[in-house]
Amino acid sequence: MSGTCRAVVIPAPDEPVQVVEIPIPDLEPGAAILKTVYSEVCGTDVHLWRGRLSGVPYPLIPGHVSVGRIDAMNGVIRDLAGAPFREGDLVTFLDVHETCNACYQCLVNKQTTRCPSRKVYGVTYGAKDGPLGGWSELIWMKPGVKLIRIPAGLEPETFIGGGCGLATSVHAVERAGIRLGESVAVLGVGPVGQSAIALAGLSGAAEVIAIGAPDDRLAFARRMGATATLSLDVSHEERLERVRRLTGGRGVDVVIEAAGSPAAVAQALDLVRDGGRVVVVGQYTDHGTVPINPHSQINRKHVEIRGCWGSDYSHFYRAVELAARFQDRIPWRDMVTGRFGLDQAGDALHQVEGRQLLKALIVP
Repeated sequence: MSGTCRAVVIPAPDEPVQVVEIPIPDLEPGAAILKTVYSEVCGTDVHLWRGRLSGVPYPLIPGHVSVGRIDAMNGVIRDLAGAPFREGDLVTFLDVHETCNACYQCLVNKQTTRCPSRKVYGVTYGAKDGPLGGWSELIWMKPGVKLIRIPAGLEPETFIGGGCGLATSVHAVERAGIRLGESVAVLGVGPVGQSAIALAGLSGAAEVIAIGAPDDRLAFARRMGATATLSLDVSHEERLERVRRLTGGRGVDVVIEAAGSPAAVAQALDLVRDGGRVVVVGQYTDHGTVPINPHSQINRKHVEIRGCWGSDYSHFYRAVELAARFQDRIPWRDMVTGRFGLDQAGDALHQVEGRQLLKALIVP
């Protein structure tokens, strides 16, 4: 291919975004071009805009989770089942690329999210590398990028409504190891927290307590499957007492921290029962430290703490499958409360940062 496409770039931290023309690369064998249908605006994009991530190659085209139609391809590209993709197919893709499958993390620890060669669309590729972010009319699928077909009957708005938060929460709930009948508290009711609430219920949790703000997000958490909600307007001590009342005085079996505030981690350790499990997924950027008492909050309680970083192919694949299977039950589509063109991307960032909407999409 030749020519250019329009794309949004973040020139540098805290600078206004710009719409620029990006050259379209010639396609190597195994490469493809997607015509962007939707790309989400998530918390990661706000962090990138504010310069909270290190090693980012500005100027940057944001948008790491997207849905598009195959516009052109060079050679045969197959899906997981071996079926070839065709031009016009509706797909998403694993945003992580270039994990090496040769290092200690990939082969011994089997945690590709920690591979030192890992690159991420819309995060660690710069605009000079080509259209490698979703806030663009076209997205270049480099050879080896793992495409995932959007199945017939799954509306793209439903999958992208879950988007990054859905794939991330698949990983977090997997790390939590929720068992049938257990109680779960989810701290944070943004996109990750909302999907964690839904998936905790689908995993068999009998009690799912959503803790966060504002009130409209707590109301939506009820729609996602929360059996109880607690507002941040109530003190931590009062929330702790309410959680204990709901759990026979013990505290919850599992806490999933998806709030992003360091204070939420300390609160999670208070809310979990003795011998329970805490999954920390919300601390994607460094917001500082918080006091924790290792004796009373961890050791004496015999608590298990698990970090959760990024997503791999299995989480994206299962996110698509879950969105398709449970779209009539879980309102992922309704999480989308704002749609913005490329020229409105700055407004989208401001509104997501200000929590004026739950999920925003860029629609080129």
